[in-house]
Amino acid sequence: MEIKFAQFSLSAPRVDLCPKDTKNEFAFIGRSNVGKSSLINMLTGHKGLAKTSATPGKTLLINHFFIRSTGASEQKPDEWYLVDLPGYGYAKRSKTERDRLRRMIDGYILQREQLVNTFVLVDIRLEPQQIDLDFIDWLGTSGIPFSIVFTKADKLSATRANANVEAYKQRLLETWEELPPLFVTSSAKKQGRDELLDYIAAINQQERSVETTNP
Repeated sequence: MEIKFAQFSLSAPRVDLCPKDTKNEFAFIGRSNVGKSSLINMLTGHKGLAKTSATPGKTLLINHFFIRSTGASEQKPDEWYLVDLPGYGYAKRSKTERDRLRRMIDGYILQREQLVNTFVLVDIRLEPQQIDLDFIDWLGTSGIPFSIVFTKADKLSATRANANVEAYKQRLLETWEELPPLFVTSSAKKQGRDELLDYIAAINQQERSVETTNP
């Protein structure tokens, strides 16, 4: 799958102010400074689509990006939204601000019917962080489809990166019977781009099949 067009659509402070259409939505979320904006720009092929910053915690709204990509046929491309959610766990925020952002995130993830998959971004250089594990467990108990995306793989050797991923798997298997889909990425080297886009294309195809079966 290739992205043919990507454009910022809107920013919303609440789920009820998100786009009113029914296009599939793929949300990206992770701890502050995990490399979310860089990953979004790498996936879409637009360097400045999502605003990157050296200061963590800059995303404060639910940001929708309209995407048109190659679909089942060139005559009918896929149209969907890539959703950039605020990062969690930024300690320098006030408790009031953290609570507001958590309500925003929870409201979107739990209420947004168009959401078909949530990508949880994890820094591959770090040992499993409790805040990430707690968020992953919350998604699971809430019945939200999700995948885990390891970022910044270029910062480690391939051997160390693989070892860290395996360690993460083992930690998850302490409480999970089955692992979610896992992806290893590097925005700098475009590693994992094809795998992620093909996964999104497969979900879009699956959703089309469901709509055809249940019109």
